[in-house]
Amino acid sequence: MKANELKGTWGTVLLPINEDESIDFERLERELVYLIKSGLAGLYTNGTAGEFHTQTEDEFLEISQLVASLCKAANFPFQIGLCHTSAQIALSRLEQTKQLEPSAFQVILPDWVTLNETEMLSFLKRMAEAAEGMGLVLYNPPHAKKVLSLETVAEFRDAVPNLIGIKVADGNSSWYGSLRKELRDVSVFVPGHHLASGLLQGAQGSYSNVACLSPKGAVYWEKLVETNPVLALDVERRINDFFQEAVVPFAKQGFSNPALDKLLATIGGWAEVGTRLRWPYQFISQETAERLRGAARAALPELFAQADKA
Repeated sequence: MKANELKGTWGTVLLPINEDESIDFERLERELVYLIKSGLAGLYTNGTAGEFHTQTEDEFLEISQLVASLCKAANFPFQIGLCHTSAQIALSRLEQTKQLEPSAFQVILPDWVTLNETEMLSFLKRMAEAAEGMGLVLYNPPHAKKVLSLETVAEFRDAVPNLIGIKVADGNSSWYGSLRKELRDVSVFVPGHHLASGLLQGAQGSYSNVACLSPKGAVYWEKLVETNPVLALDVERRINDFFQEAVVPFAKQGFSNPALDKLLATIGGWAEVGTRLRWPYQFISQETAERLRGAARAALPELFAQADKA
């Protein structure tokens, strides 16, 4: 996949966790089948929402192989997340999975000890060399120990040609002006709940938390940006209002982003993901999530109308 091909709404692979904290691969396969049929631009594995930080290396490989098998059978784009705080383990994950031929690889900067820019570039260059021409997407969220400027990303792109994309938090109109100036040859993905305003200002897509809530609804909303941008922006306002009312209070209580994404998926009710996280992470109860389902449908009927279609 090239930078100009990386766009649209991508869905995260969420891990269904059993009471004994094992991964339920039967439920995971049913989830993947649904996501592949939902119209998303693609899937990605082993991000924060996919709980990469809790996986053993055997589990990482089994998840990657299952996703690759189902996506390749359906000719469906997928990215493998190599994310790890250890550069050595991230590199090992790449070596183990490049024969699966994903559309791209996602990486984070090793972040237990903060890297300087020379070390960051060394990491990206070595990962790119090992990827043998396959694209890299850098996930650089606000909670990263080193949040990169757009100018630094542009410098890295010049030095690492197969750095095709970056996932970031967006900013104001000035930030988008810099994006259009600095990153014309990098695909920039912004938060899912800012997709409409992001696309209208120069972003290319999102690794979408809205797709956690309703994969089909998220696809519909993306299309609405082109056909009815005024309505698309109104949907964005209502998404953010709902998040403020129903999701942000849990974040303020200290629940992690994976807990919030599984909350959204359970509210959406489109798959048997469940809200459970692995120890030691706290999760929101299934019953609490289900009680929010009516409020979500009332606030965002368009998204759920798509999900209710056959």
